[in-house]
Amino acid sequence: MKRRFPPAAAVLACLLILTGCSGDGGGDGRDTPTTRFSANGVTVVLSVTGWKGAKGTLAAVFTPEEKGFHLYSTDLPADGVDGVGRPTSVAVDGALRAEGTLAAGAEVRSLRVPGVDAPLPVYPDGPVTTTLPVRADGNGEATVHVGYASCSAEEGCTIPVADRPVRLRVTPDGPAFDTP
Repeated sequence: MKRRFPPAAAVLACLLILTGCSGDGGGDGRDTPTTRFSANGVTVVLSVTGWKGAKGTLAAVFTPEEKGFHLYSTDLPADGVDGVGRPTSVAVDGALRAEGTLAAGAEVRSLRVPGVDAPLPVYPDGPVTTTLPVRADGNGEATVHVGYASCSAEEGCTIPVADRPVRLRVTPDGPAFDTP
């Protein structure tokens, strides 16, 4: 069964995209650490929410920049199906560790592609929010690794993004993304 992210995380992630600003870090008066990048037709907004003690949630909102584009499921094999597609992925290393599995806030649907024997698991066209519970493994440098591919039935696919690093630092006050 696919886990869904809490509705509050979805609202925060959407607000971050719309306003381009950060929000409350979980009731302690700190801002939510946030960063964004765009590559190959998708804008990705990363934020760390609900940080308490040494734990929080890493949210990633993937927004295709053109209408009619979808992203592939987090459950798609790393090399796709018959070489088609790449999974939406978020992983951490360094001073951050995953405390569970990556969950997506969208229903998976099956897409049939000519020349591919099995259906491809994709999300509906538009933005997809993923969440990953994380914990600090001490203070220091950490990296978020992001991957995805977007496609359109009419326009074809963009070049996949694989293992795109996003740096952050974990301090006694919590995580903070490096400024570009």
